[in-house]
Amino acid sequence: MLFNSVEFAIFLPVVFLVYWILPQRFRWPLILLASYLFYAWVKPAYVLILFVTTLISYFTALLIEKRRTVAEKRWAAGIGVFLVLGILFAFKYLNFAIDSAADFIGVFTSRPDVSGLSLVLPVGISFYTFQTVGYIVDVYRGTAPAEKHFGIYAAFVSFFPQILAGPIARSRDLIPQIRKEKVFDEKTASYGLKQMCWGFFKKIVIADRIAFLISDVFDAPMRFAGFPLLAAVVLFSIRIYCDFSGYSDIAIGTAKLLGLELSTNFRSPYFSGSLRDFWSRWHISLSTWFRDYVYIPLGGNRKGKMRQILNIMITFLLSGLWHGADWSFVLWGGIHGLGRSFEELVLPKEREIKNKGLRILRGALVLVFCVFTWVFFAARNIGDSFYIIANMFKGLSSPVSYVTSGISALGLDLRNLVILLISVGLLTVFDAFSLKTDVITCLSGKKTVVRWIIYIAFAVCLILFIPGTRSTDFIYFRF
Repeated sequence: MLFNSVEFAIFLPVVFLVYWILPQRFRWPLILLASYLFYAWVKPAYVLILFVTTLISYFTALLIEKRRTVAEKRWAAGIGVFLVLGILFAFKYLNFAIDSAADFIGVFTSRPDVSGLSLVLPVGISFYTFQTVGYIVDVYRGTAPAEKHFGIYAAFVSFFPQILAGPIARSRDLIPQIRKEKVFDEKTASYGLKQMCWGFFKKIVIADRIAFLISDVFDAPMRFAGFPLLAAVVLFSIRIYCDFSGYSDIAIGTAKLLGLELSTNFRSPYFSGSLRDFWSRWHISLSTWFRDYVYIPLGGNRKGKMRQILNIMITFLLSGLWHGADWSFVLWGGIHGLGRSFEELVLPKEREIKNKGLRILRGALVLVFCVFTWVFFAARNIGDSFYIIANMFKGLSSPVSYVTSGISALGLDLRNLVILLISVGLLTVFDAFSLKTDVITCLSGKKTVVRWIIYIAFAVCLILFIPGTRSTDFIYFRF
């Protein structure tokens, strides 16, 4: 079930009302039932894979707690992680591995004629797999207890607001909330609704409008040259941010309606002063997952500078591979790993730069770096990515013609241009203020008249700015 669907508009109010009517002891079964219904709506067969992953991780954690020696616990955890990741590998990476092996053999001899299995990638599998792997490791480390109640654990794994695209939750954060007796709090619910509205604005008004403008460019980039390619890359960087952070806002806001808190997943990432800062602000639940379960166990920065660089590169390459079974994503991860390594080896720490102008310049360079590396996300393959990079500035010697002809080629009319400028301007202002304050809380504290003027103006903009075409799926569903 998609957040931006009529079905969800019916589903959520029903779950919300029933949830707060029921006594506490019946709320976790409702969460579990609603979550499995929500997930099955996409494709019923996916539920079996989710259930098997839940079973494996649940019993693995119980087995770890029953083992007495560290070696026995390590074996139990290792087997559980292997099985859970094995399911992810089979559905997401097996065909990629077969094709890559065949291509490698083809370098030395004739390429084997192999075909992969016809397996459809279950939506959200990367997210709930990492959630269960993190749980197993936390139980092994002793930083989280093994959950004895299977139903509550299953509700944790499948919690419907975040199962399809995160944020990736930690058991020690979410399970106690599912257990805890809650009283309806109007302020929390109100905050959640406002956060959902902001998420829908970013998704429907900005991300979906951009999607329709740039889809032809990335579907067939060889048909374009110059400004349309440059504009498509820049616009995609806005689209992927609004699409994914919009999803996270809707998910977090939905959880608040049920009195549950999910972790913040974005904090104005395009205002970052360094790549390190960017990755502490973008997809935070995944970045911290890789930090806690990959980078630090590899040694982090504790074993010398060169070992730290190696650990950074491994972490980013794996992060790229997590995003997709394609060498484009691995290359994207590698480029970001090289960027982070360059920061560690050459550049001063952000806090060491006292000159404000230099800090702004570095922030601008970080933004340009992040924007242009998104091309490996947007393009269909590495060849298309390099074509776009090589041809995006063609014709720049005639700047006016470069821009005007490019706008025409994109099909960007005056109405869409004005709406984009206003919407992205509003987004920029919101994110800029978010650096120092919680904008929603700040607005909620204004006088009633002021608040309602803002609410009505926002509602009017939302209605007027909605694209006339059908809303698209969320980008991160593919991961």
